[in-house]
Amino acid sequence: MGVARRAGVRAAVMGLMMAMAAGLLLSGQARAAQTVDNFRLADQNLIARELYRNADAKAVVLVAYASGDAQLRKDAPALAALKRDYAGKGVEMFGVTSRLGEKRDVVKAEAARLGLQMPILFDYQQLVGEQLGISRAAEVFVVDPKSWQVLYRGPAAGARAAVDALTAGRSVAFTQAAAKGSAIAFPAKAKGGFTEISYAHDVAPIIKAKCATCHQPGGIGPMPLNTYEQVKGFSPMIREVIRTNRMPPYMADQTVGHFKDDDRLSPEQIKTLVHWIEGGAPRGQGEDPLAKIDFKAPDWPLGKPDVIVEIPAFAIPAQGVLDYQRPVVPSVMTEGRWMKATTFRVTDRQAVHHILTGVVDGNFKTGDTATETQWGASLGGYGPGRGSNINPDDHGVWVPPSGGVAFQNHYTPYGRETVEKTQMGMYFYPKGQEPKYVLRTMGIFDFSIVIPANTEEHHEHAYIQFPKEAILYGLTPHAHHRGASASVSVIYPDGREEMLLSLPRYDFNWQYEYFLAEPLKIPAGTKVVTRYTYDNSRRNPANPDPNKVVTWGEQSWEEMLATYLHYRWVDETVQDQKPDYDKQLQATLFMGAMDDDFDGKLQKAELKGQTGDMMAKFFGVIDKNTDGALDPAELREAQKLMPRRRQSAEAETPKAPGN
Repeated sequence: MGVARRAGVRAAVMGLMMAMAAGLLLSGQARAAQTVDNFRLADQNLIARELYRNADAKAVVLVAYASGDAQLRKDAPALAALKRDYAGKGVEMFGVTSRLGEKRDVVKAEAARLGLQMPILFDYQQLVGEQLGISRAAEVFVVDPKSWQVLYRGPAAGARAAVDALTAGRSVAFTQAAAKGSAIAFPAKAKGGFTEISYAHDVAPIIKAKCATCHQPGGIGPMPLNTYEQVKGFSPMIREVIRTNRMPPYMADQTVGHFKDDDRLSPEQIKTLVHWIEGGAPRGQGEDPLAKIDFKAPDWPLGKPDVIVEIPAFAIPAQGVLDYQRPVVPSVMTEGRWMKATTFRVTDRQAVHHILTGVVDGNFKTGDTATETQWGASLGGYGPGRGSNINPDDHGVWVPPSGGVAFQNHYTPYGRETVEKTQMGMYFYPKGQEPKYVLRTMGIFDFSIVIPANTEEHHEHAYIQFPKEAILYGLTPHAHHRGASASVSVIYPDGREEMLLSLPRYDFNWQYEYFLAEPLKIPAGTKVVTRYTYDNSRRNPANPDPNKVVTWGEQSWEEMLATYLHYRWVDETVQDQKPDYDKQLQATLFMGAMDDDFDGKLQKAELKGQTGDMMAKFFGVIDKNTDGALDPAELREAQKLMPRRRQSAEAETPKAPGN
């Protein structure tokens, strides 16, 4: 080969290499402009993590996780060191597992063995992995929270330079290197064809079934979604609220439990909607199925009530704090009836924090009030986002012809004067027909909660212990604005624990009743445990004051830990009622609020909150057998000495959801 030819070849090769380098640079520049869209995913501990909540961080590091991956195991020490070395420098670190078929228990155990003390987020629908362009495990992404741009992607060893620059406030040029972990398949992305998703056949039926029930004239949704044009116009918002799990507002984790009237989008529905929007939300062929429907939310979702109870109108000022209102509406019943459902029509949802109801006996007239200690059976309640209160089949609540219906109404001023005129609709079994069983409601409470100031993740738990065999039907968790997550489990007498419900993200604005698809038999001696996390930090946008230590209280800037159970006693019927069983159940409430180690006794170190502090002062007197712990009998004696105002929390709360 001649010199000229060799020179030409070298020039061509150099040109090709330069072109490839230029192409790589352009690719890198395009990558540098890649913005990570917001998302919210549950971690291995069933706590939801939202990416954009970390906007105050110096850097966010995301690690593509896959259990059993050899490269990930090899990189684990470097990843653990990265987490440890930057923990106090404003760097947040998360694993993201997008591989199909991952199991939470497997990931949780493996991450602990590898020393990876970071949240591992489960990307079940692969939407986050698709957007990031993950292809292999052990790939690390360094993200700038100021712009949400990816500034580095590649092996763990190369991440420190970008993290160092971000924590030092220096500009960072995008860099990329090939990841070396095992391949992660993304079947939907491999198929492509998002533009082939049919609006008429695939998208419109989902909107009709899961969105338009609220997003229609007269519904609670802020805008209608009743035509293609409306859906298309709001499609970026729809994609965002799905990726952050804000809509539909059914918070139960998809991997825990099965429920009646499940309003969640299925995994396939989630992917269909997001992929259709990412494909440009095309109109496609065919008529618009939504445009053919005359949408209008009904005045009463269960049909015309048998009885409508008019709750006294209440004027709500623009500012200030309102005490609970406790009016009684004298009975309008001419005869006793078995109730099977109630529902509420609220005229100003923004002003109503909650409404609770209960039957009261006695002679009442308009303008009278009654405290919760006078209530009998619960008739349900209303809370933000709450639907109707529907009893399981063949279960009822007796409403006598005398007395009346008492209410506990919590109104919240929001900047303008308004008058609330709530109506309660009551639905009964036909005359002459009675249900077989009595539906009962009891709450698990922890009125000793103490949530430290400026704390992003604080844990509390409580339990109640069933004295007799029961059938559990439904669960309703409740907290206030600092509530972050909630779960409910049962611990059987043999020690086995089963989780029934997990809300990785608790949202005060959407307080659902979760009725089990299959009612659960609860053996005598079973503990029902509820666990909450609270976010009392500046990262919680609903937090009234992160600098305040928060304890139990009625107002929404205070906090609650309250989970309501809907159940019946196995050997109870309407003809043979067992009210004493409820008293025995309620007697376990105080122990369950403070017994942190679940041993059925209270050590002095377990006493907290105002009540616990008071008991601790007299611990030696209360501990009559001097064994260093308070047993149930000693605790009952101690409760008799408690100030009435602390006992009232226990007395007034086990009624109905929405406190």
